[in-house]
Amino acid sequence: MRMKAMLTAIAVAAVGCAAGKLTAQVAPAARVGGFPISVGVGMSGYYLDYGPGRWMEGPVIRAGVGLYHGLGVDFSARSIFMNTPSELTRMQQNTFLAGAFYDAPHIGRVHPFVRFSGGLGTIEFPSRNPLYTRDSYTVYAAGGGVEYQLTRKAALRAEYEYQFWKDFQSPRYLNPQGVTLGVNYYLRGRHVRPHHQ
Repeated sequence: MRMKAMLTAIAVAAVGCAAGKLTAQVAPAARVGGFPISVGVGMSGYYLDYGPGRWMEGPVIRAGVGLYHGLGVDFSARSIFMNTPSELTRMQQNTFLAGAFYDAPHIGRVHPFVRFSGGLGTIEFPSRNPLYTRDSYTVYAAGGGVEYQLTRKAALRAEYEYQFWKDFQSPRYLNPQGVTLGVNYYLRGRHVRPHHQ
């Protein structure tokens, strides 16, 4: 089940990259010079908001396309399945999200950003009913963070995200939240927008 989730995550990111490349080819190159396309990987640590011992980890992959003056779209796939607390007999939270981001003008090598997204979440959980141990929900998420530019094409990325799992087994929301540390690679190099613009 975990391997299937990881393969799905990789497929989502690949589709995102392909979509970004197709979009960039349509734009007038003389005017915009090609859209900045990025791909990234990271490790997340998340507070589950479910049951006892609520902290777990897992990998995330993402792909993004900058469109206009710091605005862009991106896609992410995350699977939180590592270090399941002993108090939980089973637990895995996966999200597949698409959304919009704003990449603020840089301050030195630091690029602040905010991100809003939505999509699908799947969860495996302990249950007394052996036929009901997995479900899926609509998920919304808001987050932000910074990238630290190492080279024109590579950056370290740190992000905080707060999720809203709609109508989780009741009229309430499940609210996992966590931090991700990773790296981002810009296929064409990053276009730098000075802070004074």
